[in-house]
Amino acid sequence: MSLNNNGGDNMSAPPAKRIRIPTQNFAPDPETAEEQRMLEQALANSRKDTVRDVEILSNIPFGPTFYPTKEEFSGDPLIYLEKIRSVAEKYGICKIVPPEGWNPPFAVDIDCPKKFQTKDQSIHRLQEGISFGDGTEYTVREYQKMATAWSKKWKRRYSASDTPSAATEDNNVEKKETDAGAIGEDGVPSTTVSSSAVTSTEPSITSSLSVLNNEPPITSSVQSSELPKTDSATSNYEMKSGGGIQKETIIMSPENLERDYWDIVETQSHEVDVDYGNDIDTSEVGSGFPISQRGRSVNSPNFQKSDQDDLPEPEFGTEEYYRETFWNLNNIPNSKNSVLRHLKVGINGINVPWLYFGCLFSTFCWHNEDNYMYSINYHHRGAPKQWYGVPGTKQDADGVERVFKNYLSMKMRDVPDLLHHITTSFSPRILNQEGVRVCKLLQHSGEFIVTFPRAFHGGFSLGPNCGEAVNFALHDWIPHAVDANERYRTFARPSVFSHDRLVYTMAHWAKELRTKEICSALAQELRRLKNEELLLRAKLIKAGVRDVSNDVTLPPNRLDRLDEESADYDDKRLCHSCKHICFFSAVCCECSESKVSCLRHSHYMCRCSIKRKYLLIWTKEKEMNDTIAKVERRGEELANSNVVSLVNDELLEKYATEDKYHHKTYDVSVDPICALEKEVPQLVSSATSSIASARSSSASPELKQHPVQATSLGNDTVTSQQSTSAEPLVENVVKVDESV
Repeated sequence: MSLNNNGGDNMSAPPAKRIRIPTQNFAPDPETAEEQRMLEQALANSRKDTVRDVEILSNIPFGPTFYPTKEEFSGDPLIYLEKIRSVAEKYGICKIVPPEGWNPPFAVDIDCPKKFQTKDQSIHRLQEGISFGDGTEYTVREYQKMATAWSKKWKRRYSASDTPSAATEDNNVEKKETDAGAIGEDGVPSTTVSSSAVTSTEPSITSSLSVLNNEPPITSSVQSSELPKTDSATSNYEMKSGGGIQKETIIMSPENLERDYWDIVETQSHEVDVDYGNDIDTSEVGSGFPISQRGRSVNSPNFQKSDQDDLPEPEFGTEEYYRETFWNLNNIPNSKNSVLRHLKVGINGINVPWLYFGCLFSTFCWHNEDNYMYSINYHHRGAPKQWYGVPGTKQDADGVERVFKNYLSMKMRDVPDLLHHITTSFSPRILNQEGVRVCKLLQHSGEFIVTFPRAFHGGFSLGPNCGEAVNFALHDWIPHAVDANERYRTFARPSVFSHDRLVYTMAHWAKELRTKEICSALAQELRRLKNEELLLRAKLIKAGVRDVSNDVTLPPNRLDRLDEESADYDDKRLCHSCKHICFFSAVCCECSESKVSCLRHSHYMCRCSIKRKYLLIWTKEKEMNDTIAKVERRGEELANSNVVSLVNDELLEKYATEDKYHHKTYDVSVDPICALEKEVPQLVSSATSSIASARSSSASPELKQHPVQATSLGNDTVTSQQSTSAEPLVENVVKVDESV
């Protein structure tokens, strides 16, 4: 063997081989299961919603607006609502404008140092059904400072842009490239413009809008020749002396803000997060209305004292009137004609009002009320609110649910009761395309919005404002209450009060029933409850469940009222399965001292032998029969009773035209509802209501010119259309720093 010069072997080593790297298929970064489902849902929705016809928003008909006289407004609001219900309920919502002279004091403690919790709403994600996180905590003044700065920031986009849509890219306005949900240095919600911002470029298509009153919708545009003559700076057009159009003046009108809002929601052209002060306990910062001294409010120290009932009603417009009128939201649930007057315990949001502080684009998502009750919302101060309503018929309500199921099918598999979460908004355009009838209303300060049983409603604020809302129920609500009760049992959702107890309490006070139709509906429900109860009792006893009603003494159901003691007792007899309050009877088992079941679901309670189960009965068959007979006798007494309608179709059409005009031409205020902290002291004079009874001398006599915002505290003079004081209100003007 020979060696090479280096002393190694002469044999050459084999050449090194390169290791072949196997090819790999391209794959994106792994996604979570939730992200994958959202992507699949978005793709499915894109196949449904192929054309975005933004003109549908303009063609949505306005709901009815009513203008009661002073005489009508001095009486019980529920009597008035009964007279307009036949027409108003066809729309799901209506607006009520108080008569001239209505000027309640604003009783909210704006200097309250307590902070309230807000909800962080991602407006660009409202169609995804995601829950709201907690927002920043504010005092009343702190919230107003934030809300005002946010509105001014958005309004500057109009002055810097040639188009009304804020979804258009504007290089003259600073864009904060911050994470969604962040708050800028000025305390204003961040607005991040996506690099792939989408604006609607599809051609308009013929609207398939199903008009609620079976009449053609109002056209989507108003020609300049149709507008009433006005020298207002908020006109959409500036005219040359020769009559030609010089330029189009872009204002922050409700119509333009509505377009901006749905551009954000539907196209995600901006990432907008706002803080919404909703469902605020009025015991914290006070109600916007004064508290009754006659015991008409749950919060009154002398709540429903009998010696107060015979006192004469105070004169309209007096200080006592605003405390005692049932238009005061603290009082209306306890009107003599309200079913909720039988609730002697305060329930926040039901018979105790909730307060709401809104800002630009803060949203109250699609929902209907607890137990399908009525609701009434009063706008105390600030920028208007845009409302949408759907009739409370089964067809229309089911249509809204169908849209949710179609567009959020994957989400609703995980969260079947998503609608009850009140976190999702779909454009009226989508509802319309799915055959759901929708109307809209614009609510200014000093105006009421009433929603009817089972009617879905939603909307958003157009700037800083303060509102208040509460529930009530007329006796005609009974059929809707039945539907709500069955729905809650399907989702195992506890009701705020016992449906069965309230129905029997109504029967106990049969003398308060006012029409034969109401008596008939109540008697029908009582018979339904009795028939189901007796049928299931017989089946269970036949199957082996023991009836111990003769061996056990149970406290009788109290029927004259639903007080704290009754509510506590009802909480102890919730069905373990469907969460229904077992008012008439319940099934129990020897294996548990606390678990009970309604008669429908006793087989789900436990696996014990049927011999160990027993039946507790609070209401005997004779008591049921006597109750039904009592209501039927009352119906016979009311055989000739009827309700006279106050509706004038011509006036409704006229008011709808006015609302449409103001929707296009009203310049939305960006001012706060109160003086901002460290600028000027709190105003001494209370806010006057901004109502449509005010007239502009320059406006057409056929159209009411909507008044200036009563709480204008910015660069515009505070204006009172109804002030009787000779002293000028200019002293109360607050200068808001435009650099905020």
